[in-house]
Amino acid sequence: MPDASLPTAKSELSALFTELQQHFMRVVVPLWQGPGWNAEMALPFEAVDAQHRPLPPQRYRAMACARQLFLFSSLIDHPDVPDAATRAAALFRSLQQHFHDAEHGGWFYSIDPQGAPLDRRKDLYTHAFIVFACAHYWGKVREPLVESVLNAALNVVAERFADGDGLYESVLAEDWSSLNAGPLQNPLMHLAEAFLGTLAVRDDADTQAALDALVEGMQRRFVDVEHGVMLEKPLDAVDNWSEPGHQFEWFYLLASSARLRGTPLYRSLETAFTHAEAQGVDQTTGAVAAMLEVDGSVKDGTQRIWAQAEYLRALTLRPDSEHLLARQLKALQAQFLHSTGWNECLDSQGQISRSDMPSTTPYHLATCYIGLADYFSG
Repeated sequence: MPDASLPTAKSELSALFTELQQHFMRVVVPLWQGPGWNAEMALPFEAVDAQHRPLPPQRYRAMACARQLFLFSSLIDHPDVPDAATRAAALFRSLQQHFHDAEHGGWFYSIDPQGAPLDRRKDLYTHAFIVFACAHYWGKVREPLVESVLNAALNVVAERFADGDGLYESVLAEDWSSLNAGPLQNPLMHLAEAFLGTLAVRDDADTQAALDALVEGMQRRFVDVEHGVMLEKPLDAVDNWSEPGHQFEWFYLLASSARLRGTPLYRSLETAFTHAEAQGVDQTTGAVAAMLEVDGSVKDGTQRIWAQAEYLRALTLRPDSEHLLARQLKALQAQFLHSTGWNECLDSQGQISRSDMPSTTPYHLATCYIGLADYFSG
């Protein structure tokens, strides 16, 4: 539980954040340099257990490879990770070697433990992370091959996934034929993140136009104005719900962009942030619930580390947030981080419900800590 006497001075908050950064660099990152790394495949294992043993591999996902490419790209030139550039280069090669579909273009969702394509479908979530990771990696190394892969991924998104109404299909067949999946919130959010990541490293009129259309489409097709939330499925879908973590994640993405802060979607997400905070965050412990019904009642009280990290990151862009930042820094440290790693999930009572550590989670911690570093540096 968080300490009752929370620090409020920014200097004290900064000291607490330094502890979290040290945990990340000394505990989390080394997991994926050593026990979590399959040197033979040049890929991260999907997860390690509480004793740092890789779980028996059932698959390797392109999305997990891309998230780790982002992680090690972000650490290039960091004095504590001298081999970050070497690892990033290996992950970039593996993304192409293992997952690229030479026949149809794009990237497979997953491969089996022997390296053969497993789930051969083309999903937007994966392609968004490939754009995101390659943009960050190219921003660090400026190698032509990296930019060519970035361009290829952007082209695939524009030419194959676009639905003609400003948004994108969530998944297509191996040969790009329709599966009638339609758009879904989470892949679209990460595509917005990928577009922003691309625009952060280069001027790109096509990507800017695509981002503008995406933001307009999300406002029109996913925002429930009556309840003030971003829904997980389009407005006309049955059995819909909202996730507080995604409200916070969207808010951060929009608030971090001067251009997007002027959009109706940003104004909607300011409202959604308030609802998610009131209905989906325990005001004593800082626990973030996984899912809410459309009316705001709790649908799933599971607490996930990624949602905690997204709330914490979003608070850095909210006014007068020092008290809440203190509570949430303490909550993340006390409830989710431990001396040998992290707790991936807690149940609604705060008990550990998932103790394995996926290779995808360091992405959320890295983006959270980057946001916090920006906050503390002014």
